[in-house]
Amino acid sequence: MADIKRRYTGIFPVAPTIFDEAGNIDMAGQLRAIDFMIDAGSDGICILANFSEQFVLSDEEREVLTTAILKHVGGRVPVIVTTTHFSTRITAERSRRAQDQGAAMVMIMPPYHGATFRVPEAAIFGYFQAVSDAISIPIMIQDAPVAGTPLSAPFLARMAKEIEQVSYFKIEVPQAAEKLRTLIRLGGDAIEGPWDGEEAITLLADLDAGATGAMTAGAYPDGLKPIVHDYLSGNREAAVERYGRWLPLINVENRQGGLLACKALMKEGGVIACDAPRAPLVPLSPETRAGLLDAARRLDPLVLRWGK
Repeated sequence: MADIKRRYTGIFPVAPTIFDEAGNIDMAGQLRAIDFMIDAGSDGICILANFSEQFVLSDEEREVLTTAILKHVGGRVPVIVTTTHFSTRITAERSRRAQDQGAAMVMIMPPYHGATFRVPEAAIFGYFQAVSDAISIPIMIQDAPVAGTPLSAPFLARMAKEIEQVSYFKIEVPQAAEKLRTLIRLGGDAIEGPWDGEEAITLLADLDAGATGAMTAGAYPDGLKPIVHDYLSGNREAAVERYGRWLPLINVENRQGGLLACKALMKEGGVIACDAPRAPLVPLSPETRAGLLDAARRLDPLVLRWGK
């Protein structure tokens, strides 16, 4: 019998990269963070994303982390590996290695470098075509402001229809819900995974627009998963009620704590020993940390209890 292609839905949080106080990778802490995220109910996990501080990692560190995490997960949940690079060749090579090590999917932004290095639409199409030709697992296109590259809904839909592995889309630009709606309308069945991003700050609107997955930050999948699953099972009212309760914490994370909020919550709950970023990023201020912890304690997420 032929294999049936799996369609990924639900919540796939981004795993942070764990460092020690000296800025070295803390692999024991890293694997504990992964175990926590699985225990907290993640349907899958994404690694080496922007919220993983991927831009402060060497190529060698990326490979070490990918190998160790995929081996440690051992198929318990599917893992998405971010493989973005400006070079078409390097992105394709990274993607093929991730596939060979067991990745379920790769996530890629359009090629960009610095504030002004961009390529035209035809070159972006060729970039994703070349990566698709190198692998046999899905590609998620990350449509995020950080790339500074406009990706219109018609262009994304065209790539979904014409490039074999391009089938998932994480939309985290302004007016994300409307873009998701348009993308689904234009792309039809080629849009296998219209997904929400940006730490769930637009989750409800994106679900209303047709999102079937969400890539959130990694500290409280136990709070966010029921929202997505309630909605996808047809219980919008329960999803709305849950979202209202978790929204203050989502807002603090997205607007105040940023990529360091997840690690701060993990440290508070004993998941990891150190929540420091790698320089030149700076730690959270005591005031921001206090506001984050206050918002979290009102909800009693597993992250605050898992390691104690």
